[in-house]
Amino acid sequence: MAESPELLMQAAAELARLAGGVAMRHFRTGVTVEQKSDGSPVTVADREAERVARDWLQARFPADGVLGEEFGLERGYATRRWVMDPIDGTKSFVRGVPLWGTLIACCEGQTVLAGAAYFPGTEELICAAPGCGTWYNGERAHVSGEGELSAATLLVTDERFPTRPARREAWRELAASAGVVRTWGDCYGYLLVATGRAEAMVDDLMNPWDAAAVQPIIEEAGGVFTSWHGTATAFAGSAVATNALLATTVRRALAPGEFDPVLEIDRG
Repeated sequence: MAESPELLMQAAAELARLAGGVAMRHFRTGVTVEQKSDGSPVTVADREAERVARDWLQARFPADGVLGEEFGLERGYATRRWVMDPIDGTKSFVRGVPLWGTLIACCEGQTVLAGAAYFPGTEELICAAPGCGTWYNGERAHVSGEGELSAATLLVTDERFPTRPARREAWRELAASAGVVRTWGDCYGYLLVATGRAEAMVDDLMNPWDAAAVQPIIEEAGGVFTSWHGTATAFAGSAVATNALLATTVRRALAPGEFDPVLEIDRG
């Protein structure tokens, strides 16, 4: 019999805490930093945490596939797949900044069945599954009720973002109208949106292991998670997460020539 959403959410949370704890053992210890082929950093902490997570999944869900940032795809033929990033925010990790996290998602095709994010440096755990709500350190989490852009907090991973000139200009115009703009980025920005401490987090470049866990966390907290174009998916290579009241405002501003009005979500 298939596991319930609650069980998958609990499993994702347990695994995020386990793998994040492994990574935490290396935090602020002066680990050697290597460069991957794409120019991003990696450490022994990333690899060790992912190995432990894969062993845990092999013991408990041996028929499921696994996709991780460090070791790629295993059992790609499986109907269900666990998608993981052992350290999302490695640049923060290697500099001793605690705003990094471990991301775990359980997916069937492009449907995310459960997601969890654990932040060992700040001792925060958030998890969700469709129909189960979003849970932050054991309490229900909700996005903010702020509907005015001039009072909203907007987040981005890097102020040099986005990579495309047209998108960069759209972001700057949107940011100029916001109340607060900060670079509390990577997965920590999505945590802040899901818990009502920020109104929007945007990334124009996202891998599945960056986005999959975050989608149900935002949606079950009452927010809206889409690609840059406005499609509700974690697999389009970009992400825009907002509260409900600013969902359309933010997306129209970010992608005036790309956002499809048919995809607008009115949750006000």
